[in-house]
Amino acid sequence: MADIFRSHGESYRRNHALPLSHLRVMRAIQVCRTKELGGHLKQCDTCGFEHPTYNSCCNRHCPKCQSMAKAKWLKKQTSELLPTGYFHLVFTLTHELNRLVLAHKRVLLNILFQAVSETLLEFGHTHLRGTVGFIAVLHILRLRSGQALGPTPKRPLPPPLPHPRRRPLFRSEPLG
Repeated sequence: MADIFRSHGESYRRNHALPLSHLRVMRAIQVCRTKELGGHLKQCDTCGFEHPTYNSCCNRHCPKCQSMAKAKWLKKQTSELLPTGYFHLVFTLTHELNRLVLAHKRVLLNILFQAVSETLLEFGHTHLRGTVGFIAVLHILRLRSGQALGPTPKRPLPPPLPHPRRRPLFRSEPLG
């Protein structure tokens, strides 16, 4: 990415209006681990070979600086996984509902999360003969007009409604 910014960044910035925050990130990535940020000289104790090591930008968007943090985070998350299969499921709304959702976000997104919750719980009961656990996150795609539905909320699913033919297997409470 730094090479791309060094090769094409100036031209891109000239032709596109970017917020100051984006310009700062581009600059940080561009100069990361170069002479421009300074550094220090490492020397081998055995043969005396010297090697310059340049300082990093420490920007959270920099792939060089965050690769180690990402690897540590991924290792920690992986260590907490149960020895079972995991699935990534996507539930979508048709684009024809965009305007309606924009006008009534809270109500319609609550209905969406409730429907997802009930669908997954019913599928688990019917097809897996158990109760499934899941985490749901709302991802918002840009609309054709350039608008979005708003900031991406990360929130728990609403508690499932009790099924009329059976007792609930657990009690669900909203987080914080």
